Amino acid sequence: MSERKITISQRRGGAILASGIEPVEVFGFEGYWYFDPDKVNKEMLKVTERTYNCSYKGICFWVDLVSADGTAQNVAWVYEHPFPGYERIANRYGFYAGTGSDTIAELKLAKAICHLSPTTTM
Repeated sequence: MSERKITISQRRGGAILASGIEPVEVFGFEGYWYFDPDKVNKEMLKVTERTYNCSYKGICFWVDLVSADGTAQNVAWVYEHPFPGYERIANRYGFYAGTGSDTIAELKLAKAICHLSPTTTM
């Protein structure tokens, strides 16, 4: 079994916007990455009053990337009170997986864990 480090960085400038070890600090869900709030760069990411109403998850607040280059809107989102069945994403920062117009998601092997039984030979 292995752990992966997931990092979201600013496309221009390369600043780290969020970084965590899967599956505890960040997890993939429905094709997106959801980060623990403590693993997010809140100096650059600002939760806005703008919302989106998802018919099955509820209302999320859009998150903007604010940097010396300006402001990039809607690079992430936060569901404060998602609908039942989606509690796992509550208050986590959601990011698009892959490369977007303003962000890049990277996956790296954090460490490999090898479980050997007493009968395992090498």
